[in-house]
Amino acid sequence: MESQRARMVADQLRPNGIHDELVLRALAEVPREEFVPPAARRHAYDDRALGIGWGQTISQPLVVAAMTQALQPGPDDTVLEVGSGSGYQAAVLARLARRVVTVEREPQLAERAAATLKRLGFDNVEVAVADGSLGWPPAAPYAGILVACATPSVPQPLLDQLLDGGRLVIPVGHPAADHQDLQVITRRGSQSLVRSLFPVRFVPLR
Repeated sequence: MESQRARMVADQLRPNGIHDELVLRALAEVPREEFVPPAARRHAYDDRALGIGWGQTISQPLVVAAMTQALQPGPDDTVLEVGSGSGYQAAVLARLARRVVTVEREPQLAERAAATLKRLGFDNVEVAVADGSLGWPPAAPYAGILVACATPSVPQPLLDQLLDGGRLVIPVGHPAADHQDLQVITRRGSQSLVRSLFPVRFVPLR
């Protein structure tokens, strides 16, 4: 699978705007096949999202890489992920940040993600079962928050849990629409600076 990861970086990520070498290295190192159901492992490095059960998906590698690059997690940062899913995005973040907290609404998905992350040695990730729209106040504030599900509007608790200068990467738009707008929101005091990246299609934030 290592050769497949190398091809993913060379063929899917570098040609499509992923230039952060630390992000590319993280994607090259994290074994994506460990985060998909056994029957789908042969498709783990395909350029598409894959179902992981309970109506949820693991995002295509390019989207994971682009969201991570936009978040810009640093080695001393604590970051929050909303929507753990399989745990793959949290594993990528764990290669770049000091601490990752990831919240998941579906208990069985959270349990499976936590078990996979522990088995692979990602000991700087905490998985919690919670309503992601409320963030995770016990570990706040965060240098970055990445939301892996779509919402019609940005939940205020997530903005409130950002450090000044922190970034929120979130798909904004109605989940039933053809696509949502992937936004990067940077907190500057009481103000928020919004930048659009590209259209995406995510499952809804519940």
